Amino acid sequence: MGARCTEAGRILEYGFFAHFEPISHSASPDPGAAAFNEHLGYEADLLNALEAMDGAGLAFRRRGIHVWPGIWLLSSTPEYDLVGGGITILEERTMDAAGMPAISFTSGHIEFGHSLLVRAADAERLAEYSDLTGDDRVGVSVETTNEARFLQIVELIDEDGVLRAGTRVTTPAGTVVADGSDAYRIAASGSSPNLADRMHLEPPSPEFPEVVFFGADSIQTEQPEALANGEVDALAGDSIFNGVIEGKWAGALVVTAIDTEFDLGGFTLDQNEEALLACLDDKLDYLTDERSIGFAEWLENPAVFLERAEAWTP
Repeated sequence: MGARCTEAGRILEYGFFAHFEPISHSASPDPGAAAFNEHLGYEADLLNALEAMDGAGLAFRRRGIHVWPGIWLLSSTPEYDLVGGGITILEERTMDAAGMPAISFTSGHIEFGHSLLVRAADAERLAEYSDLTGDDRVGVSVETTNEARFLQIVELIDEDGVLRAGTRVTTPAGTVVADGSDAYRIAASGSSPNLADRMHLEPPSPEFPEVVFFGADSIQTEQPEALANGEVDALAGDSIFNGVIEGKWAGALVVTAIDTEFDLGGFTLDQNEEALLACLDDKLDYLTDERSIGFAEWLENPAVFLERAEAWTP
């Protein structure tokens, strides 16, 4: 693999999800503010390191993205060359709405786990997912891996994302009742149209928890507040972010039920950018030392990727 990833003078248009601190976030959460396009966090430092690699020829013009659903497909449009922001690598996400291949993922550069965030007083009662009952309300971010994984763990969807028959879902258009067919499907790559903008899920029997759906842009503010004030009893989310919220709430909120499975996160780019993909993979694998350097190492030393970049030779 050659050292240079792009032709001379090319600046890659990079879009990033603006509300996933500390993985990827904007200096300002306001899309109308100039600082909204100032990229911060783990992925920002990883991109800084890519730009610093001598001879790699990588430069990014970064823009924040406020809306989460389908963000991974934006790199297949003329507006963006590369998109990131804590995006889990899933084969189904590489397809467009017509089921045709549209984007590719780079090498995974970060591991995402899943967990619950609960009030400290409930930490013992809700130590595991299996402790949840029909008396509990759990908040999740729609169209995310966290949503799909949680619903699968508590068996409200099957491995294909099909909702359990009898499940009632409230949407702006009214309440729909799942019949056990794939016409009622929730998945990290996109869900059935009749479940769009879903707000609440009522399970078919009392052994399952109720589910409250939030927008992915509310994970830093609205969701922790809803948990603290009792609107929900748990938040099902990424273990990294749940840990950050636990620290910010000074012992009032606690991480429990850490899932044993994990996913890999990467950047997306148009499926036709094969040479750029291969070159980026080569550089990302070097910077992360084949994923032996990740979020924990960055958290301990935010300059770890830049230090690797400075030691790299073409």
